[in-house]
Amino acid sequence: MSITEAFGEFRTGKTQLAHTLCVTVQLPPEMGGGNGKAAFIDTEGTFRPERIRAIAARFGIDPDTTLDNITVARAHNSEHQLDLLNELCIRLCEDKQYRLVVVDSIMALFRVDYSGRGELSERQQRLGQMLSKLVRISEEFNIAIYITNQMTADPGATLSFAADTKKPIGGHVLAHASATRLYLKKGRGETRVCKIWDSPDVPEAECTYQITTGGINDAQD
Repeated sequence: MSITEAFGEFRTGKTQLAHTLCVTVQLPPEMGGGNGKAAFIDTEGTFRPERIRAIAARFGIDPDTTLDNITVARAHNSEHQLDLLNELCIRLCEDKQYRLVVVDSIMALFRVDYSGRGELSERQQRLGQMLSKLVRISEEFNIAIYITNQMTADPGATLSFAADTKKPIGGHVLAHASATRLYLKKGRGETRVCKIWDSPDVPEAECTYQITTGGINDAQD
């Protein structure tokens, strides 16, 4: 019943986590799953059926059935992205088996459609409308929402010694809508690090993970 946002640089595992969640949500509750279906709104052409097949094989479930339980829609602009959410609401009313909605990524099309400070206010207003609809979907249908987000340079951070010079885009509108925010970054070698950036019920912490053919794995596995 809330939004979880994962932000980070390129190749930190945001989309791979989305693919893994689309599979694990179909697992029974005793295996940590939701025993339900997933909806995937793709804004950057990142959805890969072959990844779903590989991850399904890791968890010992049928790849074809797994793919059948994932509804995928490709958004081509920010208006289309909002239209897809409206269509999704109709589908959720008709089919109560959905437990997860993924938007990968939430800001990509907004950055294309609205450029420059002159359009920033309008962009944030439209973004706020979309996030408000996602929040309502999560609450009314008791569904987990997972969104990915990009990062941008933070000029103000350079004034502070050893500060992180990048920050997630979307501003306060996105920050307030996301109940839990995860910062994914590159670690040593092939490892990645996930940091809890903000959460209402989980303390700040970090974990190390790896991206494998079977999805996201704990680095200690």
